[in-house]
Amino acid sequence: MSDSKLDLLIVDDDNDLRNGLVNYFRQLGHAVEDGDSGESAYERMQSREFGVAILDMVMPGMSGIDLLEKIKKESPETEVVLLTGQGTIEKAVEAMKLGAYDFLAKPIRMKQLAAVVQRAAEAGKLRKENRHLRELVRHHAPTHHMIGDSQAMKEVFRLIDRSAPSDKPILIQGESGTGKELVARAIHESSARADKPLVVVNCAALPEQLLESELFGYEKGAFTGASTAKPGLFEVADGGTLFVDEIGELSPMLQPKLLRVLEDGSLRRVGSLKERRVDVRLLAATNRDLAQEVEAKRFREDLFYRINIMTILLPPLRARDGDRLLLADHCAGGGWEFEPECREIINKYSWPGNVRQLINAIERAKMLAEDEVLRKENLPPEVLGSLKSKNHALPDTDIDLATLTRARVVQALQQENGNKLRSAKVLGVSRRSLYRLIEKYSITPSEIEGVA
Repeated sequence: MSDSKLDLLIVDDDNDLRNGLVNYFRQLGHAVEDGDSGESAYERMQSREFGVAILDMVMPGMSGIDLLEKIKKESPETEVVLLTGQGTIEKAVEAMKLGAYDFLAKPIRMKQLAAVVQRAAEAGKLRKENRHLRELVRHHAPTHHMIGDSQAMKEVFRLIDRSAPSDKPILIQGESGTGKELVARAIHESSARADKPLVVVNCAALPEQLLESELFGYEKGAFTGASTAKPGLFEVADGGTLFVDEIGELSPMLQPKLLRVLEDGSLRRVGSLKERRVDVRLLAATNRDLAQEVEAKRFREDLFYRINIMTILLPPLRARDGDRLLLADHCAGGGWEFEPECREIINKYSWPGNVRQLINAIERAKMLAEDEVLRKENLPPEVLGSLKSKNHALPDTDIDLATLTRARVVQALQQENGNKLRSAKVLGVSRRSLYRLIEKYSITPSEIEGVA
């Protein structure tokens, strides 16, 4: 649903005026429903949420004031514009205190009414965003920036740039820990919705019933403990983006409800018959092969095609040549250095837990380091153990690794004619660390021609 299209309710017992208003606003592209009495309008409001209601103040039976009070109690997000005769302006002013947005005296000028309705809708949207701000903060916690210079990541960045301007759903696939949420954030921040909410939900982190109420909201009394009504994350993300992580874990019961929101923007809270509309872009992620899930009848085929308009495949860290050391340097931050042995292990380890595992390993190494230098022994045991068990990855023993590192230091010093500063740059360490290595491996000046 576009920003300009509104859900309007028009209520007036004057058939000619009401029909004229209905035709006028429909010609403007709005979705309009109408009623000839307060009672009929109230009945319509039980099955649909309206952005703005235009009410005649004086009607037989339930008056516009009576209907206004019910709307503000049961549907507070609906803005109300009152139409009043000259003799009831004082009552209209009183109605403003009850929550009406504005009133207009009859006879009505169509353009003036349309402008008031548009302002009412914008005010309602702003109030709604403010009400959801606290909820948004809870679901909007940026993590690490995307880092990568490998060919595989350059392709990911290209797809992000191409897909960001669209409003279509995007499916992000990749192993756990590859940074799928970071891709979603990059798409959102590069889109026209960047100034609107980005809301995150993980389907694998919540049981089915809780996930339903989290996504679609619930009404007061919908279940035990529902003491107040609560909007769902689709409503919180209205105008922005909803990132559904691990969508492959979504239960068969919830899949058709998600499909309906994607098709026409409509949803119903748990315990409610009232239809609400949202304007949300969906980004979905999974580490499963959804095509296989469709074949196994665990994932709806129509939902799969709806979310799979374009897929961004995020490569595992083992396939990102050159990025492992780049990420390690970024995670370590300024003031930290790596011994060559440590850098070599980081570069050759397969990192089955991907970027998340690498980040955790660097954080662990920083905690264990005795100074500002990260060493081999600071890395997790599973990293060192895995490398020692694979002949093709690194030499089998500490002695072999030490011999290799010593030879690299000597080679760098020979290459730079003994210049410590340039040799340190070749090795990727500070000059202070290079002196430590020379001392550790007992490298003498006589071994290197030109060393002073």
